[in-house]
Amino acid sequence: MRNRVCHLLAGVVALFLVTSCSKKQLRVYTWVDYIKPELIARFEKESGCEVIVDTFLSNEELRDTLKSGASTYDIVMPSSYMAEVLSREGLLEPLNQKALLNLGQVDDNLREKLPDSGLTHTVPYAVSFGVIGYRKDKIKEAQHSWAVFNQPSIRAKFSLLHDVRDTLGSALKLLGFSVNTINEDEIQQAAALVKKWRQNALRFDNDAYRSALVSGELHLAHGYSGDLHRLATQHKNIGVLIPIEGVVLACDMMGITSKAREKNLAHRFIDFFLQPDVAAENMQWTGYICPNKGGLQKVPYSFFTGPAISLSKPVMDSSEIIRDLGEHTSKYEKAWESILADFSTDESGVGVRKRSLAGKAP
Repeated sequence: MRNRVCHLLAGVVALFLVTSCSKKQLRVYTWVDYIKPELIARFEKESGCEVIVDTFLSNEELRDTLKSGASTYDIVMPSSYMAEVLSREGLLEPLNQKALLNLGQVDDNLREKLPDSGLTHTVPYAVSFGVIGYRKDKIKEAQHSWAVFNQPSIRAKFSLLHDVRDTLGSALKLLGFSVNTINEDEIQQAAALVKKWRQNALRFDNDAYRSALVSGELHLAHGYSGDLHRLATQHKNIGVLIPIEGVVLACDMMGITSKAREKNLAHRFIDFFLQPDVAAENMQWTGYICPNKGGLQKVPYSFFTGPAISLSKPVMDSSEIIRDLGEHTSKYEKAWESILADFSTDESGVGVRKRSLAGKAP
């Protein structure tokens, strides 16, 4: 009897081990706080898999990671201009559109403006833009302009994004130039302006600015719209400034890497986040608008009137989406390197190392 029980227990344990080992893992590489955790849990339950989420702080870090081959990710979320670079370099897998039943939910107006308008390699996830968060109790007369970084009163009390195209783009907008200019002189003028800002800024920072605004270490922070939307809705003493000169727009995409191990599961993941109810729930948590037709109809009107969600028509008309500039991206790379060269590693940012800028034509 004892032997039969032992054999039975051994069989149960073996079955458990086989089941555990056969559970598929989907590896996702995305921006910090960019997916609602409860939706990840829901997808895991519906798909019978485990989702592992790792995060990056810039498009350049994403590209460097993929090119290094050190980690194998299934899903990545680059901005549209970086997605174009990754596709050209063979780092993204062409999508099987037949497996994406909710592909028709993608907003047609946005789709037409994307480099990959045919959605051959990537699908839109969310739209973001750079704005300015500030402490209402510290800055009484807030200036809705990129020129606010010129104010002597905020010396050592503000941070700038460690984002090549976004930060240089903000300077270009203040100077009246395009964020996609390939004019060497215009780019150098923008670099000179960022150097002037950096002399007064506390640091370059892509992540810690959120807690620093809350604590009062920073009175002003150049940051991403969704981050600052969440801060402003959670803390009454934090507001958002949207510069009248226009903002730098980015559409972040969902794509499958060419080395993905779970390509079928990756397609299911993309299709899951294209579902209107999922898109609606996700955008309200992240603070970023998902260009999903059905999802936008399910979101309450109050969401769109929240801080850093919608742009006025004059600001929208002056704003631009970042585009890949091919060989001309080297001009931005050199300009950014000249900015960082003036400062020590510690002064260049919090937990951010120097990186090469993607976008060079092969």
